[in-house]
Amino acid sequence: MKRDYKLFVIDILEAIDYIDSFVKGMSFEDFLKDEKTKSAVIWQINVIGEATKNIPKSIRAKYKDLPWKDMAGIRDKISHFYFGVNYEIVWKVIKKRLLELKPKIEQILKDLESEENNAG
Repeated sequence: MKRDYKLFVIDILEAIDYIDSFVKGMSFEDFLKDEKTKSAVIWQINVIGEATKNIPKSIRAKYKDLPWKDMAGIRDKISHFYFGVNYEIVWKVIKKRLLELKPKIEQILKDLESEENNAG
């Protein structure tokens, strides 16, 4: 059975919240020194990328202001194949891009829930 795409939207929101909680109160230097946090953040960024790939094209088209392609390819942007992770890019994503994305993703979820309520 195929998973409802609304669950992927929830996955994205949860990943953003997890990342925010992992780095709350940290400086970039603190982040660089904390292997557990870096690993957890990278995992959640991968969750965002994979969940995004499962959002239907119809939803992506409806919410054109979201950087769907960037979200789906985020893992590739932060990793340099076998050369490791660029943590400066990760930090910029955490501190800027995710904060911009969250309200937009929340709106998608509200819209989906409203559609469900109106249909039922």
